[in-house]
Amino acid sequence: MVGTRGDAGPGEVLVKIRGGSEAFLAFSDEPLPKGTTVLVVDTRGARTVGVTPWTDPWGDQ
Repeated sequence: MVGTRGDAGPGEVLVKIRGGSEAFLAFSDEPLPKGTTVLVVDTRGARTVGVTPWTDPWGDQ
């Protein structure tokens, strides 16, 4: 996958959906490195999402 680049352009995320994972273009307000866990916060059309960094408040339970 490809990290997001903030205002410089999209990256790519894998979204767990329908029992598998699918790739989506991802935009974020700030650049996010490859491997960052994200939360999808909006949709921007077919297979394009807005994301923000995410830290699970319950950890790996």
